[in-house]
Amino acid sequence: MRDIDLRAWFANLARLWRSSLQLRTVAITVLLSGVAVAIIGGYMSFSLGTNLFDQRRTQLENTSAAATLTGQRLFDGAAEQAGTDEIDATTNDILRAILSSASTASIALLRSPDQEGTALPPDTAVGTNTRDLITPEMREAVQDSKEARTHSQSVSLVQDDGTVHPGVLVGSRLDVAGASYELYLVYDVFDLQQSLGFVQQTLVLGGLALVVLIGGVAVLVVRLVVGPVEVAAQTSQKLAAGQLEVRIPVKGEDVIATLARSFNGMAASLQNQITRLAALSQVQQRFVSDVSHELRTPLTTIRLAGDVLYDQREAFPPATARTAELLHTQVERFELLLADLLEMSRYDAGAVDMETEPTNLVRLVEDAVASVATLAESKGSQLRVVAPGGYFEAEVDSRRIRRILQNLLGNAIDHGEGRPIVIYVDSDKSAVAIAVRDYGVGMTPAAMARVFDRFWRADPSRQRVTGGTGLGLAISQEDAALHGGRLEVWSSEGEGSCFRLTLPRVRGAELAGSPLALPPDDDIPLEVPDA
Repeated sequence: MRDIDLRAWFANLARLWRSSLQLRTVAITVLLSGVAVAIIGGYMSFSLGTNLFDQRRTQLENTSAAATLTGQRLFDGAAEQAGTDEIDATTNDILRAILSSASTASIALLRSPDQEGTALPPDTAVGTNTRDLITPEMREAVQDSKEARTHSQSVSLVQDDGTVHPGVLVGSRLDVAGASYELYLVYDVFDLQQSLGFVQQTLVLGGLALVVLIGGVAVLVVRLVVGPVEVAAQTSQKLAAGQLEVRIPVKGEDVIATLARSFNGMAASLQNQITRLAALSQVQQRFVSDVSHELRTPLTTIRLAGDVLYDQREAFPPATARTAELLHTQVERFELLLADLLEMSRYDAGAVDMETEPTNLVRLVEDAVASVATLAESKGSQLRVVAPGGYFEAEVDSRRIRRILQNLLGNAIDHGEGRPIVIYVDSDKSAVAIAVRDYGVGMTPAAMARVFDRFWRADPSRQRVTGGTGLGLAISQEDAALHGGRLEVWSSEGEGSCFRLTLPRVRGAELAGSPLALPPDDDIPLEVPDA
């Protein structure tokens, strides 16, 4: 459960990061400022620490050099007064004097190895673990000195309470009664570490305060700059949603105010144009609807008169009989055109109702195929239904789906060049698909882009046998959209065309994919005559 909560929290944070320009701007500003402050603060801390330590080490080396001179003078004086044999008796006093002059509590006096004669005095150390701090490398460096100079190294001083203090070990050479000795002084520089820690703490607190200040400034600047942009984005969304009266508040005379005025002018112009176009569209829709309705009465009269003449055409002279047949055909086409115009006007007005019921689409396809079988036979096209079996039943308006199928089959017969026409039906748990595939002339990409336009035909000079009005595919696309489905086309010149209708099995369900490919796989043998 905790992992799910964390994932949800990170998902919300990621969504907020993607959607909020202010958050991204402030966060990036604070992050980069923090990195810059960290780099500068780290450099300053390192530089200060190095400089302070170098200065203290130089100071301690100078102090040790002075203490070495003092010790050399005291040992020389002791040798003159008491003799070399009595120097060891005064060694401790001399070392204490050196400690006092050097202001340190740890000292060691070691005789350099590989010397002849007896040690005067013996190796002596004052202070806890003083000799343990002297490394062989340090002794070698002191022994190799050709002149009176000091050598230093950093050491760690363990205190009685177990804490560790930083320290500096300084070594130099002494000449005691003709023998070479090494003098080592140990200094505790814990006070330097405390000072450096205080400086570093000050730098950290100052850096954090600076980052917080930069973040506050970034928030203020972002609100001043991004705030109006967000207002403009929200206003544009409202305009896109149809609230044409919304405007951006104009404040001041700066660039943002100029942008707001320009946006408001554009919005006002769009509102005027959309209002004018909407009014014009309503006028056009009303005109089409009114004309279609008004034409029905005279058309009915013409149809009745034409039917009378058509029924008696055998008693007329050949020319008059042919005229009666043409009149009958064109009146029927006129009726279809009026019906299609009325249907399009209903779609344009948003006054289309749909009556759905569970329908077996395979049966629906078979009925549609049977209704055009005679026409297909006259054109020499073989109709075949491929339905592998499955779900098939869906909640649809059977009248509208039948109209889509008749339009698709009519187009396939008109452009199929007498070749086979295959109707595929397949479905899955969420969708059902019907594809009408012909192997005729096909279409160019430009024709495919306009195939669903109203009153558009790929080849106006081509003779049609189904009496189309140029509105069939446009109405079919509207019918598919009314079901929440899609009507798509594939075509290739010389290879034919395929129209695929995909519908959700349940009314109102969201359509994700299609059970059929576009075009479907041609895995059935067909007798395709040569062109």
